[in-house]
Amino acid sequence: MAYSLSPLPYAYDALEPYIDSETMHLHHDKHHQTYVNNSNVAVESLSADLQALSAEELLKHLDKVPAEKLTAIKNNVGGHVNHTFFWELLKVGTELKGELKTAIEKDFGSIDAFKEKFAAAATTRFGSGWAWLVVQNGKLAIVSTPNQDTPIMGEKFAGVCGTPILTLDVWEHAYYLKYQNRRVDYIGAFWNVVNWDKVAQLYAAAK
Repeated sequence: MAYSLSPLPYAYDALEPYIDSETMHLHHDKHHQTYVNNSNVAVESLSADLQALSAEELLKHLDKVPAEKLTAIKNNVGGHVNHTFFWELLKVGTELKGELKTAIEKDFGSIDAFKEKFAAAATTRFGSGWAWLVVQNGKLAIVSTPNQDTPIMGEKFAGVCGTPILTLDVWEHAYYLKYQNRRVDYIGAFWNVVNWDKVAQLYAAAK
């Protein structure tokens, strides 16, 4: 089953001025497409039962992937899954409210404390990686992963676990051309484009 790159669920300039149109074109059309292309090559050599899995299900069953194929699957299928998830979480003009807001305040002390902890996870992730808000055993937690690892891979393969409900890509192609090397500014701008409605839906499902 070949993977394909879905169109963005909004216009390329929909996140302006926080994320510029040119960066979205490059990030989605070039970088994400490369993960899709490389994923299809990597998956071709897997067994038929693994090829039949969705990308997400494959990442949940990495213990069945041959050791010599593991890195290619983690990097490329992980990149495809993570970016597909990331695009869905971006939208200008939504509001953090309701049950999700209450849960964040309960589990982190305050909204500001949550944002500080999430920003710290994104800032201190060296090189390529992601910061995540996940649900673990009914509670919210913040984790980060290197490269294209995702919490759905589990502790054995990603070093963390949980059901992701929010993520931020913190590799260079996520914040050029507007932010260039200013990761802190990019992370700060991110809060203006979080699709809190989608995060709330994912939280409700993950509980």
